[in-house]
Amino acid sequence: MRRLIINADDFGLTQGVNRAIIECHQHGTVTSATLMANAEGSADAVRLSQSAPQLSVGCHVVLVDGSPLLSPSQLPTLVDKNDNRFHQRLSGFCLHALRGRLNPQEVEAEARAQIRRLVADGIRVTHLDTHKHTHIFPQVLKPILRAAQGCGVRAMRNPFGPLGIIQVVDRPALWIRWLKVLALQGLAEKYRGLVKSAGMVMPDGTVGIVSTGALDERLFHFIIERLPEGTWELVCHPGYNDAGLAKVRTRLRESRERELKLLTSYASRELLARLGIELISYGELANVSP
Repeated sequence: MRRLIINADDFGLTQGVNRAIIECHQHGTVTSATLMANAEGSADAVRLSQSAPQLSVGCHVVLVDGSPLLSPSQLPTLVDKNDNRFHQRLSGFCLHALRGRLNPQEVEAEARAQIRRLVADGIRVTHLDTHKHTHIFPQVLKPILRAAQGCGVRAMRNPFGPLGIIQVVDRPALWIRWLKVLALQGLAEKYRGLVKSAGMVMPDGTVGIVSTGALDERLFHFIIERLPEGTWELVCHPGYNDAGLAKVRTRLRESRERELKLLTSYASRELLARLGIELISYGELANVSP
């Protein structure tokens, strides 16, 4: 049996991203989305989610390249003292995590604040992941798991997946990303152990992380046709490349509209049906009623 959760990240980033995610859900592909609690379009995302009760909505915990909910004075190891925002560069965050320079109490407090903001807005938070997958590091994962447990969240993304699924794609830029992901595979066993020890559920792994920004019809077919047995998550980032997105610091612009077209197409739905791949949501994985 092959089951697939198609999760749209960055819900709440802009109104154009929000609209695209809802359209993909209405076309029967996107089953879940993770919402940024403190982004420009978060209130709009909350409003739109109320019209899509079957869409599982999780928290897209932001610890890098964004603004905190808590006071910057409470998060000295997480924010840049020059602008009171999270550090922009993922590479710097990773170095701090690996060197033990992130205060776990700060991570837990901010993650809890973001989850609770969504709950206060009426969202039934079904699952968690993090912006730019920062929870891949044990130093970040452990406090986020505590925050999730404290807020009653039962499911989390498993960012590790079958790397061989992309091994024949002739795109040099993807090979660079593939090598970066490969370098982190040593964390996979510990990651899965920590999540299971916390009593949370997760898919068998994730596909689509390496192809972020490059996902098109050809690559989508390549991934789906080679999806292993089990329950997997496909990470996607649909959106409209509009004036709202132009104001946001992101490398994903034209690619968001390409993914929107892909995930609202009949051909994509037909492929999934023809291969007998069952689409499920994070709510179903966690056994949470809509």
